Amino acid sequence: MSKRTARLIPRLAAATAALTLGGTAFIPASPASAASRDGVCDNGEFCYYFNSGNAGSISDFTGSVSDYGTTQPSCYDYKGTGAGKGECVKNQAASVWNRSTKTVRVYFNSNYGGTYQDFKAGAKGNLNSSLKNQNASHQFLSSTPPPTGCKTDGTDSTLPTSILVYRVSLNRVERVTFETYVKNVLPNEWVTSWPAESLKSGAMAVKSYGWYWALHSTRKTSGGACFDVYDNTSSQVYKPGSATASTNAAVDATWGTRMTRSGKILQAQYCATTTACGGWVTGDWMSQYGSRDKANAGSSYSTILKSYYSGIALS
Repeated sequence: MSKRTARLIPRLAAATAALTLGGTAFIPASPASAASRDGVCDNGEFCYYFNSGNAGSISDFTGSVSDYGTTQPSCYDYKGTGAGKGECVKNQAASVWNRSTKTVRVYFNSNYGGTYQDFKAGAKGNLNSSLKNQNASHQFLSSTPPPTGCKTDGTDSTLPTSILVYRVSLNRVERVTFETYVKNVLPNEWVTSWPAESLKSGAMAVKSYGWYWALHSTRKTSGGACFDVYDNTSSQVYKPGSATASTNAAVDATWGTRMTRSGKILQAQYCATTTACGGWVTGDWMSQYGSRDKANAGSSYSTILKSYYSGIALS
């Protein structure tokens, strides 16, 4: 593995200087604000209600979430009007409405663990006594059961459904849905206020890097647990609950596109500037600030990617 040691260093005032970890700088997380979460239970969404009987404030979701977070401003919260508005969802839900087309499983613990209750497409009702105000994660289920143990699915042409993340400070491995992982990495690796095309190029790099390691990792913790990526700058900075509207929009806009070289998913490296990547081979990494400058100059995310990563195909 090529350890990533050069990272984005925001050009901010001293009062907001970047944090460092192991001599590596990264961007502090921004408050969470998931795209399309507006407190209205729309078609295609899974919704929690603060009160029983589908009453009170609503928190709506379009995908799986492995950890809602516990404090503002970083938690997933109730957006709708009524009792509970602004409260964190974790351990504060009494009823649900599943307006998606998939069965949704609500879990007692974070990271899809513990006792659970399934809600089929269209189901509407109260959480049972084991889960009422004891909800910590939920998962949109596919017809194929999610992988377990060391296995991570996916191929060079098919996205993995999940990725094994080593939470270094917690000394544990968590299986995170791949989309949740990407959406909670990008705001910690790119400045969320940068132009949309820069964020899209970042979304592609973050996705491609994680995808590569989901397919190729043979890493294990000191205790023997398998994992694909670290949650820090040894891989990419992953912080549950850090997703923002601007970065989620970039991920959504590029989710159906893959970046390959000779048909294989690219291990897309990136760092702060054109001089920050040390000995990495030119053509294998992207300048984060460079992506911002190119976007400001009118370049599309595909043009930005092709200007940094040599020999790639976007499909």
